[in-house]
Amino acid sequence: MPTDKDLADQLVDAVRDWVDRDVIGHADEFEHADEFPQAMYEQMREFGLFGATIPEEYGGLGLDVTTYARIIEELSRGWMSLAGIVNTHKIGATMIGRYGTEEQRQRFLRRMCDGSFRAAFSLSEPDSGSDAAAMRCKAVRDGDEWVINGTKMWVTNGVRASLVMLLAKTDTDQITCFLVEKEPGDTFEGIAASKQIQKLGYRGLETVEMSYVDHKVPHANVLGGDDGIGHGFRYALSALELGRINIAARAVGVAQAAFDDALAYAQERETFGKPIAHHQAIGFRLAEMATKVHAARLMMLDAAQKYDSGQRIDLEAGMAKLFASEAAFEVAMDAVRIHGGNGYTTEYRVERYLRDTPLMIIGEGTSEIQKMVIARKLLAAQS
Repeated sequence: MPTDKDLADQLVDAVRDWVDRDVIGHADEFEHADEFPQAMYEQMREFGLFGATIPEEYGGLGLDVTTYARIIEELSRGWMSLAGIVNTHKIGATMIGRYGTEEQRQRFLRRMCDGSFRAAFSLSEPDSGSDAAAMRCKAVRDGDEWVINGTKMWVTNGVRASLVMLLAKTDTDQITCFLVEKEPGDTFEGIAASKQIQKLGYRGLETVEMSYVDHKVPHANVLGGDDGIGHGFRYALSALELGRINIAARAVGVAQAAFDDALAYAQERETFGKPIAHHQAIGFRLAEMATKVHAARLMMLDAAQKYDSGQRIDLEAGMAKLFASEAAFEVAMDAVRIHGGNGYTTEYRVERYLRDTPLMIIGEGTSEIQKMVIARKLLAAQS
């Protein structure tokens, strides 16, 4: 009889095979056109990835975070944007599952499992990124409703989402999370989304600015109910620990893809009568790339496994995200160098890997923020 581990391994293997067969050879056409990959999204729904970590009692697969991280790595190895399609959704599901009332879990999680009811996460603003205290989006209580006004930035999946995990300040100047339900599209009852922000990489899925003008949210949609008022930022930070494992897994996937392409090219391309892989300069570079990929993967899995065991992972997740994201950029750059002039063209995938890697360095807290978190944790452990 198959164990849970066997079933998890089978799902990871199925995603890996699909990526090899249907993603790697087709991602560039969507990426260059900045076009949403509808067929790939539908296949991800078929796999059950949108309900991957949602408990079985609410209709999800109930996977552990280690298995989910392995899946994110495989998706990113094929095309990093695929991981972005599910990441904000997963953050939303995690926040509701961990901090929502039982009524909210019943009302939202079941609809989120198949991916037809997708979630977006909305914290950043034009003048408020890492500095959440500078947040200007306001929510004012009006009887059984809250009236929201403000502008949010960098909202991934904002147009296609049916649910937005919106962080806003209440009249007490505390941050609360609101479950904003909407119809997919650019506008909905006081909500307006900009056209897609043009980005260096991370293309094929929308990243938008969203404006709220007197948009009304029922009090029943305050995450956590009455007890959740003023605790939204803490809820978000807790969920972002998992988001950092997701970013680390993405970085490992992109780094692995860059290394694979560089290794194959170095064995095919010849100079001075032999493949360039046999030149010491290239061989040493490949050795360093492989070591960085392996180390990043081990750090990512260590953070995921500690999370699954119930341990605090803010230190480990920060370390994994910091190391893996920086390593992915370095490995991608080395892959471009190994390809030489060809690496600077869109004919080869390595230029895409290089354009995608800065997102991991910036997203879910920049490398500088990770260093601050890590340093504080190290010092706190000594006090």
